[in-house]
Order: sequence, then C-alpha cells, then structure tokens
Amino acid sequence: MEPRKATLERKTRETEISLSIDLDGQGISQVSTGNGMLDHLIAQLSRHGLIDITLQAKGDLETGWHHLVEDTAICLGRAFREALGDGRGIHRMGHALVPLDESLAMVAVDLSGRGYAAVDCGLEGQMAETLPGEMVQHFLESFALEAKINLHARIMAGQNAHHKAECLFKALAKSLRYALERDPRAEGQVPSTKGTIGG
Repeated sequence: MEPRKATLERKTRETEISLSIDLDGQGISQVSTGNGMLDHLIAQLSRHGLIDITLQAKGDLETGWHHLVEDTAICLGRAFREALGDGRGIHRMGHALVPLDESLAMVAVDLSGRGYAAVDCGLEGQMAETLPGEMVQHFLESFALEAKINLHARIMAGQNAHHKAECLFKALAKSLRYALERDPRAEGQVPSTKGTIGG
C-alpha cells in the first residue's frame, strides 16, 4: 500500500509554516504555533484521529491570531488532501458524537473532493483560553475547503468554551479516522460512482 504522507512548507509575508502529516500514524504530534490552545486542538486531532502531525508555524502576531490560524488550517488541509491521494479503498464518510463534561459535539465528514463547511461552534464572542471562538470556526472552515472535504460540525450542548472547542476537534478526529480507514470489502476501489473523489 502506498504511504499516505505529505510534507508542505509555506512562507508568506504574514506566516511561515512547515508541516508533515501521516494519515496512517499512531497519533503522535509535535505542534508549535505560538498559541497554546491551537496547539492543544491540533494535538487532539492527531491523537484521536491516529494522524501523525509535525507542525511549526510562526506569524505576524502583532496583528492578532487570524493570519496564523487561517494559514495553519490552509496548510493542514492541503497536506491532508495530498496525503489522501485518490482515496482507493477508504470508507470515505464518517461521523461521531463526542462528549466532554457538559459539552457535546456532532461531526460528519465526507472526503468527497468537494470542499464545503457548515460549522456551528456556539463560540461567538467567547475565548477558548488564548484562542478567540470565531477562530475555531474559521480554522475548521478553512481546513475543510482546502482538504476538499464536506464537513458538518455542531456543538449540541455546552457552556465552557474550552470544552466546546476540544470536543469538536475530538469529534472531527474520530470522524476522519473512520472515513480514512480502508474498507476490506472495497479494496482498491475508488469510493464513488463517478470513479473519482478528486472533485
């Protein structure tokens, strides 16, 4: 089987990012973005999705978190899509309902090759520790569009902003983990009547 890995580097006037990803990993992450909460959320994606992620990101933080968060999501999404390849033999779709204390998150994904995001974090005007709630939603939207996946994500219950953000990323991780797994009944088959999940 072809290794499902990708390495990406991106440098602009606003950010500098180096990233490697292994979709068939063990959930090992080394993440440094300059925002502890963002590091924590990406680590959840890695650990519970069994995706190895090594990420170093620097940005023009004097302007706020927007550039760093957006560009990190863009790079992660592009690397994910590259590593996935033609998706032969995968389940393609996955979903999860994940609780964390008082919070509950629902995520469904389709690795369809068509980027779309419907995200309701319930974090507007809140801070998830060091990360503005709006940036959690923007990260997920940017990741979905660049990874070319269909993402539906919603907080079903919750009060604590940290809990809501974390259980949302855990639910995304679990959804991706199943969608990425190879289906023994569909070995070598592209999971689409079109014959492609390239868009």
